[in-house]
Amino acid sequence: MATSRKPIAKAAAVLPADVRLMNSVAAVIVSVVLLALAWQAVKWATRSPVFTVRAIALDAELARSSVAGVRATALPRLSGNFFSLDLDAARAAFEAVPWVRKAVVRRVWPNRLAVSLEEHQAAALWQSEGQRKERLVNTHGEVFEANVRDVAEEALPTLAGSDASSAQMLLLHQRLNASLAPMAQQVQTLRLSSRGSWHAELASGARLELG
Repeated sequence: MATSRKPIAKAAAVLPADVRLMNSVAAVIVSVVLLALAWQAVKWATRSPVFTVRAIALDAELARSSVAGVRATALPRLSGNFFSLDLDAARAAFEAVPWVRKAVVRRVWPNRLAVSLEEHQAAALWQSEGQRKERLVNTHGEVFEANVRDVAEEALPTLAGSDASSAQMLLLHQRLNASLAPMAQQVQTLRLSSRGSWHAELASGARLELG
């Protein structure tokens, strides 16, 4: 009779405890060395003059601002090189330029920045309650600060109310003008009181109380 033979399982070799300890220590040492090298590489990159930002490319159709004015306002607020520059802070620096509504800043390897700018388009003059300084409202209904004299020749209408109501007031102004267009009339001034009453003054001098 043939007898079946079962395979004999080979026992896995077990390394001595001292060898296993040496392997673990070696792995830790290698990890620490690699981290130290990576840290030194990061420090070198953030300090090396090779990565100093040397050029800024502006992509914008500037009607109110100038390239020289943008650079004079934004550049002193930028700090760091290609790697360490804070893009959010850089965006805020360009948006601090008068007439700039929105800025998008991105890195271009190895030492350049590309900046896209969108300017405000003034839709009306703005007067806030309790403030003497006149500001502007853009076509998005946002209140912003700029030199009002830049639009002195555009005969913009005047809106007056709380800053939170600027978009609502601009929309109502546009609707009123559309309603008055058949009578060749336009709203020159629109006010919203703290009590919620609307007052409109037409270019002809007529006044409307809208309740």
